[in-house]
Amino acid sequence: MTKNKTKLLLWSLANSLGTVLYVFIISQILLSGEKIFGKMEDLWGPFIFLLLFVFSAAIVGLLIFGKAIHLYLDNQKKEAFKLLFCTIGWLFLVVVIFLLICVL
Repeated sequence: MTKNKTKLLLWSLANSLGTVLYVFIISQILLSGEKIFGKMEDLWGPFIFLLLFVFSAAIVGLLIFGKAIHLYLDNQKKEAFKLLFCTIGWLFLVVVIFLLICVL
């Protein structure tokens, strides 16, 4: 395996693991939301939730697409698509692993 392929695989793995870690942290915040923030019966609860949702979409989008877009704009189109599909592949593998853990 060439150095460039290894680097792309490591980047994609890091992007995927960063996404998994971020999603885990946010899920723990949502799971314990009432303990952390108390019961929110006014406008602020839905507002903060939607704001967190938008922020999360931006962070996960950056983790999955950021480096690939950078490579693409740097005229490294082949590497950009390889990185993107490897990242998605790693994420798929993590989803399958967690599904198997939950089922078994």
